[in-house]
Amino acid sequence: MNIVIVGCGRVGAFLAGQLDKAGHAVTIVDLERGSFVHLPQNFGGTTLLGNGTDLEVLRTAGVDKADAVFTLTQGDNRNLMAAQIARQIFGVKRVIAKVNDPIRAALYREHEISTVSRTTILGTLLEAMLMGDAEVGKVLIEKSKKAETAMAGELG
Repeated sequence: MNIVIVGCGRVGAFLAGQLDKAGHAVTIVDLERGSFVHLPQNFGGTTLLGNGTDLEVLRTAGVDKADAVFTLTQGDNRNLMAAQIARQIFGVKRVIAKVNDPIRAALYREHEISTVSRTTILGTLLEAMLMGDAEVGKVLIEKSKKAETAMAGELG
């Protein structure tokens, strides 16, 4: 798949590395050149310096041919704007935005933009771990431990 990721913080860089390793064509966009340092050393995708809410930057990133777009910057507003542009202007079918505010995340889901609130996801997971609820997050925890082990192994 052709995938565009807006935001190269730790989450965006991790996801880019995972998708690149799985054989997808990944382009990652960020405002700060220094953000690309978060990418795995063997990242084979494309990095693009620019604002992920700018139409020309998104065109250069290939959003018009993208199968999926993830908006993962630190700002909810930027993520939602980039997601709306990808969905409504470029017609990308699969758009997922990281939104820290759970209320806004729910509101935008009503407008056909998939949202993920790490606030509610992490809070739900932590509560489940405390209460011994083995079903909630079991697969997530195992997969993230596996990824962490792989990342640590890549460092040395």
